[in-house]
Amino acid sequence: MIRTRILCAALIAVALGACSTRSADPSLPEDIDSILATAATAMGTVDTVRFEIARGGVAIYIDPTLTLEFKEAAGRFVAPQAADAVVKVGVSGLNVQIGAIAIDGTIWLSNPITGDWERAPSQYAFDPTTLFSPEVGWRPLLDGELQNAAVIGLEENDGESRYHVTGSAPAARIETITAGLVSDQDVDLDMWLDPDTGHVLEVLFDAETAAGISSWQLRFFDYGDDITIVPPEDLLPSG
Repeated sequence: MIRTRILCAALIAVALGACSTRSADPSLPEDIDSILATAATAMGTVDTVRFEIARGGVAIYIDPTLTLEFKEAAGRFVAPQAADAVVKVGVSGLNVQIGAIAIDGTIWLSNPITGDWERAPSQYAFDPTTLFSPEVGWRPLLDGELQNAAVIGLEENDGESRYHVTGSAPAARIETITAGLVSDQDVDLDMWLDPDTGHVLEVLFDAETAAGISSWQLRFFDYGDDITIVPPEDLLPSG
């Protein structure tokens, strides 16, 4: 599982001692309340961002007929309520990619066979526009909802420093920040935050289902990029 591999890597780094990638700068504040307050403000005012969501472990489906097994997604968000993504799903043992566009509560999917865009059913469980909603997304989680929050320290990743924060997210909020993919349970999060901006950069957690454990990795990057998202009809060739 994704999280298990990360934890194993962390244990190896600790055992190596001097070779550890973890660093601590005593000049930087590590007060959890201050860190979360900065993060809540930053995540409540996101204009644009790119994101990746990956799932391991037991199957999770994004459609009411339990036909489309979610594997991973890479997408973009534009405030206030637009997102698009390429979603890898499993269908009858095969992995296929479908396009998804969500604008103001309406979601379209590309047909994996014809490529045509179709309205998603109302029970479709993947709406990435909710991740960054100031009212129901990351901001309320970071602004008081994250229970037992703690800062592990300042860590290095690819030459960049990140705050490692842990805590427990309530079920309603975890459903929102996973675009509807995980529901009906609180989960324990490992989060990494940009120490300068407060933006969330990466999140790892496990979720339990009747069939077993699913493991999740969320990555957010390129905050503030120039991104435009349009409905499917605007993607059709003119003429």
